[in-house]
Amino acid sequence: VFDLKLHPTLDVLVTGGRDAVARVWDMRTKHQVHCLTGHDNTIGAILTKSVDPQIITGSYDSTIKLWDLAAGKCRTTLTHHKKSVRALAQPSFENSFLSGAADVMKKWQAQEGRFIQNFTGHRAVINALAVNDDGVVVSGADNGSMNFWDYKTGYCFQKTETVAQPGSLDAENGIYAASFDMTGTRLVTGEADKTIKIWKRNEDASELTHPIDIKGWRKQCLAEARQRK
Repeated sequence: VFDLKLHPTLDVLVTGGRDAVARVWDMRTKHQVHCLTGHDNTIGAILTKSVDPQIITGSYDSTIKLWDLAAGKCRTTLTHHKKSVRALAQPSFENSFLSGAADVMKKWQAQEGRFIQNFTGHRAVINALAVNDDGVVVSGADNGSMNFWDYKTGYCFQKTETVAQPGSLDAENGIYAASFDMTGTRLVTGEADKTIKIWKRNEDASELTHPIDIKGWRKQCLAEARQRK
């Protein structure tokens, strides 16, 4: 099992793993309700929502599927990624979601699965995504790198790296899981060096210490727009 999610309003649990199916379980009876088939490889990430599509899955076959929970059938298959989809995240303030893979991060409109924009610049295998109520997105990768993004614009405003604990190999600095706490000010990561790390906001950071490169970002956006034409 690579991921599992509770439904926000129903007493069901959704699990996904190496058997390439998402299983929906009744939490009260502990019986399987649905077996959602269609992926060709490991399911690496799951999202559950209170509105349709109530289940979204990302797979190592590089596709994302939006599911009809009542019927137990796939509504839409998204094939934009070229690499394994290992992470999904959704904000609380709008009906959209993010997907992360080794090629790029993508933002989607959730109801129909319409592509909105790419988040480019994190050149690594993205294993974890998290977003808080302020629209701050964190992407964590298998090489220990962490990028911080603005959810609405896709601008990457900070890059950093985790540090493997003493006694661990440098290769054991991968980030496998990430989540914000209830306040949205603390970030919790689960990492390859067998540690759970808690990160807090830098209170001394300002526009002077972390300036925004508007010109560079604008040039990047224009280059991406030309590629899409």
